Amino acid sequence: MKKLLAVCLTAALTVGMIAGCGSSDSGSGSDGSGAKTAKVIDVDLTSEEYAFGVDQTQPELLEQVNAFIAKIQEDGTLEEIFDKYFGDGEPTPVESAALDESKDQLVVATNAAFEPFEYMEGDSYVGIDMEIAALLADELGQELVIQNMDFDAVCLSVGQQKCDIAMAGLTVSEERREYVTFSDTYYQASQRLIVPSDDTTFDDMTDAESIAAALAELDSSVKIGVQQGTTGNSYVEGDESLGFPGLEATCQTYKSGSLAVQDMLNGNIDYVIIDAAPAAAITEAINEMQ
Repeated sequence: MKKLLAVCLTAALTVGMIAGCGSSDSGSGSDGSGAKTAKVIDVDLTSEEYAFGVDQTQPELLEQVNAFIAKIQEDGTLEEIFDKYFGDGEPTPVESAALDESKDQLVVATNAAFEPFEYMEGDSYVGIDMEIAALLADELGQELVIQNMDFDAVCLSVGQQKCDIAMAGLTVSEERREYVTFSDTYYQASQRLIVPSDDTTFDDMTDAESIAAALAELDSSVKIGVQQGTTGNSYVEGDESLGFPGLEATCQTYKSGSLAVQDMLNGNIDYVIIDAAPAAAITEAINEMQ
């Protein structure tokens, strides 16, 4: 799995390096060759729920999705999928059909830059949500179409009836309810902080309150990278509906978490905040390539 994620991140990271201008790595800031590495602070900053965002004009689809989630939870299929990405299982690539309105298709909106939930392997889609999407389409007897877009357009596209369902590591929030109806929860998530491996600021902090207090003391000269439109973005900028007061630190947005972490290692920002599972996958893959 480590090699797979490293390969998938190569293209995105090359862009980040040219611009230049799980488990965490707790070693020094270098791998011995002078290359900087990153580490994840092993404390959950938040407690969130992931769900799928269904087109509000399709209540029957919502019922089908909820029944399907219950089914794969009860028969162990969901746990088997998780094992592919958090254990020793082998991921199954997913293919997308071409959009054709004359066919009976399930059109899924995603942002394939959020490993291990959705990312690209060549022309194929890979990830927890993508495998669930393929099984859901089979269950409904429909052809699967995956529309890859910027994360902050995922729910909007469903709200505009351009797609049937958003499957993109979505945290349930009131703001997103304006565009979609959320399914039942299928995953418990959290936000985590990524720092350069030689940064010891947060090493002795063992609870979210301590880290939140330390982050709250940072001024605007400190830059924190986030994936645009994500809960990490809301955590830094503040979101009353999610209970996030926001930080004085400057929020720097990126198209993906991997670009944010690479920019941190390039010295352009100080820290990154992103969901826990992607944080572990990204840092592991980047550290292997340093």
